[in-house]
Amino acid sequence: MSDAAQSVTPRGVVIGHGGFAAGLISAVEQITGRGGLLIGLSNSGMTPQEMQDAVREYVDTGVRVVFTDLPGGSATVCARRVSAACEGVVVVSGVNLPALLDFVFSSDEPDESAKRAAERGRETLTVIGGR
Repeated sequence: MSDAAQSVTPRGVVIGHGGFAAGLISAVEQITGRGGLLIGLSNSGMTPQEMQDAVREYVDTGVRVVFTDLPGGSATVCARRVSAACEGVVVVSGVNLPALLDFVFSSDEPDESAKRAAERGRETLTVIGGR
């Protein structure tokens, strides 16, 4: 890894079940080389309070966008609690790879980057085939 890649300041946290976050961030890194802009967090083996505390620690370092896997899942509930307590923190639930790709290339403010990333993620859902 180059010195430039090591000095990247993370812009978002991705949190979800199992290896969800690590898998998405790995794909972002492979496609763009910008995986360092994201921090992965699995809820495996964590209590809701531990998840909330972990998200809060990242927010305290300057991260302003939290991406989660399921709208009603424990990761989203914890992220929403942090967002409610910390001004300027945005939660994007139901994240997918196209959304994260858009986000890592954005130079907009965190809330605008998150909104556009969510729009991109929705736009890319497609059904192919069937009867």
